[in-house]
Order: sequence, then C-alpha cells, then structure tokens
Amino acid sequence: MFDLFREISQTLKNNKLRTFLTGIAVAWGIFMLIVLLGMARGVVNSFENTGWAKTSKRINVYQGVTSQAYKGYSEGRNIRPDLEDMDLLEEKNKDHVADVTSYTSLGTVVFSTPKDYISIQPQGVYPNEQKLANLKLTAGRFINDADIEYKRKTVVMEEKNAKALFGDAGEAVGKRIDGIGLSWLVVGVYAHDWRNDVYVPFTTAKLLNGNDKTVSNLNVEIKNVTTIDDGEITEQKIRESLARKHDFSPEDKSGLYFSNRFTDYLKNKTAFDILNMSVWIIGIFTLLSGIVGVSNIMFVSVRERTHEIGVRRAIGAKPRNILIQVITESIAITTLFGYIGVVLGMIVTQIIAYGVRGSDFLDNPTVSLRIALEVTVVLIIAGSFAGFFPAMKATKVKPVEALRDE
Repeated sequence: MFDLFREISQTLKNNKLRTFLTGIAVAWGIFMLIVLLGMARGVVNSFENTGWAKTSKRINVYQGVTSQAYKGYSEGRNIRPDLEDMDLLEEKNKDHVADVTSYTSLGTVVFSTPKDYISIQPQGVYPNEQKLANLKLTAGRFINDADIEYKRKTVVMEEKNAKALFGDAGEAVGKRIDGIGLSWLVVGVYAHDWRNDVYVPFTTAKLLNGNDKTVSNLNVEIKNVTTIDDGEITEQKIRESLARKHDFSPEDKSGLYFSNRFTDYLKNKTAFDILNMSVWIIGIFTLLSGIVGVSNIMFVSVRERTHEIGVRRAIGAKPRNILIQVITESIAITTLFGYIGVVLGMIVTQIIAYGVRGSDFLDNPTVSLRIALEVTVVLIIAGSFAGFFPAMKATKVKPVEALRDE
C-alpha cells in the first residue's frame, strides 16, 4: 500500500502541470454532476411534496354532456353524478375503490361575531378533505364522521379568518359564530399558504342547498394500483359502472368528465426520471474530458517507467500485477480530484438550498448519501476506464527490450 502511494505521488510530481489541468477537468465534471443532480433532486422533491402528489391515488369525476345517442336517448344530455353513485362505486368496484366522497359549495355567507364579520363561500366536505387539501391544523380538529352523520353545524376555518372574528385564532375553537340565521360551532383552525376556505360538513351543506341528490363531482380514492395500465383499467371500470347507472355509452368520454390523477402522476414521475437520467448523461459526458486527460497521464507514466516495468517483469512480476498497479493508480488520481469536485458541489448545493428555502419550485436541492455513493462508483469506473488502455500497453512491455530502454 505504501509503495502504491509512493508511485502515485511520483506520477503526480513528474507531470505536475498536466496532472493539475487534468485534475481540474475531473473535479469540474464531478462538480457539475453533483450540482445538476442536486437541482434535479430539488425539483423532484418539490413535486413529491405537493398535496397533489401525496393524494395521487384518486380519480375525480365531474358532470358532462353526452356526445353519442344511446338506448333511444339523443346526444346532448346533461349527466350529473349523484349521492347514490358514491355507494354504487364502492359496492361494484371493491377491488379498486377505497372510498368515494364529494364536496359542495354554499353561496356567499356572512359569518359574524360581536367582534367582526367575514364574507365567504363555505365548502361542504368530508373528513378526507384535510388530507386532499393538505391542511395543517393548528387548533382543534377537522370535520369528522359524526359531523357528517348527524349533519352538525360545525365549521373549520383558516387562522386569519379566526383571528378576524375572535382576535386570537387560538381562542376560536369551542366558540360560536352566526351565519345564515344559524349558530355554528368552531371545531378547528388550520394554516395554509394560500387557502382561506371555511369548511362545513358535506351533509349539512347539502341540506342547506335543498338536499338535492345530485353532486357536481365525485372524489374516488383508488387502491391496488401500481402502473399506468392499472389506473386506466380502474378508470374504465368506474366509467362503465356510472354509464350503466345513468344510461350513456361507456365509450362516450364526454358523458362524464374524468380526471385520473393517478395516471397523470405516474406520467409526470416518468418525466422526472428522464430528467434525472439526462442529468447523469450530461454530467458523465462533462467528466469524459477529465478522464481522457487521466488516461494521457497514465500513458506518459507508463512510457517513463518502461525500464522499471521491464525490471519487474524480469524478476517475476506477472502482467496481471502490472495491470492492477496502473489501473489502481488511475483510480486513485481520478478519485482524489473527483472528491474535490464532490465536496465543492455539496457546498454549492447547500448554499443553493439555503437561498431557495420556502420556494415552491425547488425543495432541498441537495444530494443524498445514495447519490454520493453512486458518484463514487462512477469515479471508480471512470478511473478504471482511464487506466485500462495504458495498463494494457504496460503489460505488453517485453522485459529484454524494456531493460535496453533509456
């Protein structure tokens, strides 16, 4: 091991300028690879941490207008899903439908307290809306199953609205507000970057809207799906179930409008995978210029040490020993300068992460331990490749001719 370090040191000393310039190329290639991977990771993190990605196993169904005549019905009929569809989908598609909910809006309502008032359109929702909308509760609770079952007059509001009505958002829970001629109990307060909705139980909102059985939308939570094909098959089964119920053709895509968030998510994820692969390709091609330089250095080193190699061969060194020695030297030089690039790249990504904290576009654009290990493997492979051809040349040195070489 000591001899190896001595020989590497000698190689560096004999080719100082060439080694320095080549080292810069290797370090720059790895530096760019680390920074690009960090930026790509930041974009992916931002995508994965959105509420949209976290609730991707969902298909939304909206009202539509038929574009085909079917079973004696003319085209142009308005089709609206209804409350019965919620139970129907769960019953007919047990293997792939986990839950079906909906939401509805009340008209503009003035909620007031003796302190102040707000004018807003309350949203009638189910308990899972907290997850779907990515709401962080700061006090109390969200709408629950009992609120839905008993059609309770409960509300959950955003911090700024709670502060306007009560002066202190933390004091809102357990207090009452007036609206639509009714008294409402505040059961929760939430925080969100841009939402300021007031949420009430879905069943209560439907009752206040006249208890019409139709709904404008269905939120279908799906399960047992892993691929785009699974998502498309599940969507088609849901469409067929609703088509039979509402008498429109299962092939009529406009009868009801479907938004398949699961397949959209997988398609976007594939795009990000391609982005990550492209970054690796760009980084590796940038690294190649440095690898060529390392290879040239090793060719020069082999040429300068021809006499030494001949002596080793003459006293019994096998070609395999010479091959391993040259390739190991190449790996060591590549890794040495490569890790300089790794350290600088990680420092820069940390600076970028600090500068863009809170950004919606980049979230923690830094490299993980896994990426660092992957880069290490790239360095070892690159070093091996750079040293392979010089090493092969070294193994072909004939002892007699090498001993004559000056």
